[in-house]
Amino acid sequence: MENVQLTNFFSNTVNFFKAFFETKRRFQTQSSFCRLNRAYADKASANPSFVSPYSLINDSIIIKDGIISGCLINSENNLEFIFELYILEIGAVRIRINEKNPLKPRYDKVKDWALVQDPLITLEYNQIPSKAGVTSFSFGKEKNQTISIYHSPFRVEFLVDDIPTIILNDRGFLNFEHLRDEESNTESPSETNQSSSKNSVQNVGTSGDKLDPKLNGPGSIGLDISFPGYSHVYGIPQHASSLSLKETRGGTGAYSDPYRLYNLDIFGYAIDSPQALYGSIPFMMAHRKGASAAILWLNASETWVDVTKCRENKNNLFGLFNSGKSINSTSTHWFSESGIVDVFFFLGKSSSEIFHQYGLLTGFTSLPQYFGISYHQCRWNYLDQKDVAEVDEGFDRHDIPYDVLWLDIEHTDGKRYFTWDIDKFPDPEKMQKDLMNKGRKMVTIIDPHIKRDEDYYVYKEASDLDLFVKKSSGSVYDGICWPGSSSWIDFTNPLAQEWWSKKFAFDQYKGSTEGLFTWNDMNEPSVFDSPELTMPKDLIHHGGWEHRDLHNIYGFAYHKASTQGLINRTEPPRRPFVLSRAFFVGSQRYGPIWTGDNVASWDYLAISTPMLLTIGISGLPFSGADVGGFSGDPKPELLVRWYQAGAFQPFFRGHADRKTKRREPWLFGDPYTSYIRDIIKERYSLLPLWYTLLYEASTTGMPIIRPMFVVCPDDEKVYEMDDQFFVGNSLLVKPIVEEGQTSTEVYFSGNEIYYDYFTFEQIRGSNKIRIKAPLNKIPVFLRGGSIIPKRQKIRNCSSAMHLDPFTLVIALNENNEATGSLYLDDGETYDYEKGYFVHRQFEFSAGKLASTSLSSFDNDKNIYAKLINSVHVEQIIILGFDMKPSRIIAHCTADSDFELQFDLKCFGTLSGINTSDVLVIKGSNLSITEDWTIEFLK
Repeated sequence: MENVQLTNFFSNTVNFFKAFFETKRRFQTQSSFCRLNRAYADKASANPSFVSPYSLINDSIIIKDGIISGCLINSENNLEFIFELYILEIGAVRIRINEKNPLKPRYDKVKDWALVQDPLITLEYNQIPSKAGVTSFSFGKEKNQTISIYHSPFRVEFLVDDIPTIILNDRGFLNFEHLRDEESNTESPSETNQSSSKNSVQNVGTSGDKLDPKLNGPGSIGLDISFPGYSHVYGIPQHASSLSLKETRGGTGAYSDPYRLYNLDIFGYAIDSPQALYGSIPFMMAHRKGASAAILWLNASETWVDVTKCRENKNNLFGLFNSGKSINSTSTHWFSESGIVDVFFFLGKSSSEIFHQYGLLTGFTSLPQYFGISYHQCRWNYLDQKDVAEVDEGFDRHDIPYDVLWLDIEHTDGKRYFTWDIDKFPDPEKMQKDLMNKGRKMVTIIDPHIKRDEDYYVYKEASDLDLFVKKSSGSVYDGICWPGSSSWIDFTNPLAQEWWSKKFAFDQYKGSTEGLFTWNDMNEPSVFDSPELTMPKDLIHHGGWEHRDLHNIYGFAYHKASTQGLINRTEPPRRPFVLSRAFFVGSQRYGPIWTGDNVASWDYLAISTPMLLTIGISGLPFSGADVGGFSGDPKPELLVRWYQAGAFQPFFRGHADRKTKRREPWLFGDPYTSYIRDIIKERYSLLPLWYTLLYEASTTGMPIIRPMFVVCPDDEKVYEMDDQFFVGNSLLVKPIVEEGQTSTEVYFSGNEIYYDYFTFEQIRGSNKIRIKAPLNKIPVFLRGGSIIPKRQKIRNCSSAMHLDPFTLVIALNENNEATGSLYLDDGETYDYEKGYFVHRQFEFSAGKLASTSLSSFDNDKNIYAKLINSVHVEQIIILGFDMKPSRIIAHCTADSDFELQFDLKCFGTLSGINTSDVLVIKGSNLSITEDWTIEFLK
């Protein structure tokens, strides 16, 4: 039986790779509900006299406790729908539309997974007198935000300071296909599409033409949402495309297909394409000078989004602009295969307000263990326990720091997860403890497909507990994945969540230790012998729901269960680390993700930046791309450039396919090994900054790496710029992504001062400036006004650096001012939730540098602060310092004042340039946990 399964496995693996190319050709023409909604939009747009058939019945409107509800009616078929509008405490607005009397309930459980809680409703709003047929309210802290609900035809406008910001159903594309039984399966003019109205519609997939039965006919929903006055919209990952979303209705530089949101396993995905990839977050943001807006389309079924732009006269936008010139406005059209309309609207003066509102709704990113932001080494697969030891020793021998070594599927016993191949890994606990003794960790892969083997305890338990996804007939679904014949745990079942999390207990996962963490792959879910390499849409989940209703939730639910398992395995619990390939709204609560199976080419290196920026602004800031490309063999130049880019991305992992040549950092020889070593060490020196930014993301929702428009919101030149970015607000980074390139143009926004990160050379914006970029250098610049914390002593791994001293690099702006912060905790436990952390604010102003606490927790009770009370700031580097002080005096709370030694020229030879405006204080010995002030005397 085992041999038969292996034969079938290898046969299906061949078909699997052939199917990749067919998967790439799945366009909107193959999706019946997509064709229907697009055709409906075309019909409406082509008819100047078209009026949406949906109206809000006047006498049905009820206003009570922050909820505005009423009855919508479709005049073409007299079907009624429940309309609800909620004004929320977080400053957002929610609109829900559902069938009033559905044939059966429509899926409405996405909120239970994606949101941290049912959002609270505010009573802080005022109804505004309006003309007949319009219901209006003002809300927000300043009551400058307005909602106007137009009854007939139905339309909702959101205004800020009387300027239209978002309009719902502006073009009348609202289209709600009601569920029907076979006898009453008749068409209405707004639901006309011959192929879509049948109870079985064709679904073209990787196994040929298959029928996708829909017992109650098509049930798609569609709605247009416009952003007047906004030329650019962003978000809706995951796509290998630009940061600023392109138009999707054809034309120069535009796509002909909509952006698709449908989690799929796509190896070597197409670049510059709206095709669906591994994750889906239906969040879209718009930005213009002085305002930002966003929406969240809360739906987990297959979703498509059309984007179009039009020119509008500025005078028509309620005086939005002073001149009469035309500007771009963006219109979007959303349509999903099933579910209900459940949309959140976010309004703000800045993108940071939007990020915070979105985080309050869907959760902020979880704070990982400290090693999570360090360098990770992975390959499919390290061969055996000896290979692991040799790779680990190789990093030490070549003086290259790293924190985590990863094992792919070949470490298991026949692709049975939670097991080990004992011939290759005879003593996995010793292997992990050898790494732990050096301060390092290990990660093993655990996928959601379970080998169908009665002797495999995980399969047997899940089968006995009836936890597998089923076919519509009621039998357990059997598909092909890496082990061969497999079944999939139904992670939407609460019992499955609880059971799966217990599998990570040390007495369940034999050979695991506290130093072992988890990688969730193939969780889109990937199925080798099914249309589009994923689950058929008519499979049945917990509660009787079809897979089509919740497809994009599956990987998210799996990620959640695995994360909970790592939390539960120790007492007291320690922070988990679980990397996931699939993701959805709220995935940030459970761990990082990566961009999937990329290719070792310059194009894939280049596209990683806009992909990660898009994911980051969509609420999932902890992400990365496989350094070097998963498949293919990178040449040394490409590998060096990829390490340089990866060192400035939140998740930093080198990974490769088993068919590639080995590419550990030292295998290419000098100068390449030296270049890679240098940039990895630079990453380690900046770990305090990365960890501080992760803490900021976990409390405010701010992305870690930020698009130019987030940091420079009033500079229209940067609104579609996605080949350079900021790390936080302080480091401007421009990766080199072209072969043979030794210089590049960097855009410096505003009339601001910047400093070359490596040489301290001063540069002033605002313009594009050509910067030299030899192979040993990535262009990175300190923004004037920033203070960044570093650790200059680099050790073999991050945990060995926790008690090392700090260096503060202060980049003064034109006003001789700068600010920055530092967050520290134990990097492992949840003690920071008790107040056991150190959070410092650094501010240089009026000739003084001050360190003050941002924590209200008393240091005398702060166990962590006591633990690191010997840690100090040993060096302070001040850039752009335009005075020569006679003395520098430190004022401390614990000690008497003392004088500091300084040097104005010590970096001249080290940096290779004359930098007379660089002042260096060494041996300052200032506590990192206490308040102090440094005064510069003339």
